[in-house]
Amino acid sequence: MKTISATTDSGAGSGTASRTALTALAPVVWGTTYVVTTELLPPGHPFFSGLLRALPAGLIALALTRTLPSGAWWGRAAVLGVLNIGMLFAMLFVAAERLPGGVAATLGASQPLIVAVLAVAVLGERPSAWRFAWGVVGVVGVGLVVIGPDAAFDGPGILAGLAAAASMALGVTLTKRWGRPEGTGPTAFAGWQLTAGGLFLVPVTFLFEGPPPAIDVTGALGYLWLGLVGGLAAYVVWFRGLKTLPVTSVAVLALLSPVVAALLGAILLGQTLGPIQLLGFALSLAAIVAGQFSPRFSAPKLTAERTAR
Repeated sequence: MKTISATTDSGAGSGTASRTALTALAPVVWGTTYVVTTELLPPGHPFFSGLLRALPAGLIALALTRTLPSGAWWGRAAVLGVLNIGMLFAMLFVAAERLPGGVAATLGASQPLIVAVLAVAVLGERPSAWRFAWGVVGVVGVGLVVIGPDAAFDGPGILAGLAAAASMALGVTLTKRWGRPEGTGPTAFAGWQLTAGGLFLVPVTFLFEGPPPAIDVTGALGYLWLGLVGGLAAYVVWFRGLKTLPVTSVAVLALLSPVVAALLGAILLGQTLGPIQLLGFALSLAAIVAGQFSPRFSAPKLTAERTAR
């Protein structure tokens, strides 16, 4: 009979726990995007919101660090910026336009499952049934939290939601594989990607939305929050965590985003959370915690009596 022990991939101790907690702040902040967008920003301009979330923050990071890519990193930064920022934002907003928020959030929650597969194919990691199973639990949990009776299924919207999850999953995996150039800090690294993603969104925004909307004081505050906190600060923390933690452990933290969005909806917008939603919260949190551990299977030692036989 085998025994199972669960250990963190980066070793037990407060160091790993503190890095995980700090990295978790990024998806927690991203969970505020829905309430900020619906309550503060001008409606009907989702691509413009993504553009303002990415490009100004990226340019600020470049100005602060005065560090540019060199050599192969020009191409790598562009690829990561499109995957982690530009394509992700574009597909997320298309999904949000065509699907109820709960359906879009559940599709996004599939990202840890995609990362678990890509970690084997791209990083050469051993397949982990543990993480894949808990990833499924996380998707179910998020679905219970956010999908309501108004759930509808639109083909292009579903494809956009899955494309957003796949884009972020591939971006996270390639970020882990390529790492960061020697001597480049997470702020400069985030700045490269935010700038590249923002530049990708410039033609997309003006092609699909035309001129930018008028921005009042509340809109300006919303864009500042999304750009400086939800963009620059959150991605600096996220990329710092990716550098030091297992990619599958970081990916499952993204489940916090729809959970936080649902909580804020209940607290600030008066949305109701029933027993099913509470069960979903429990499953999601269990998946997040379990995803930080990797079980080790070992067979017990034979007793002297059995060895003698």
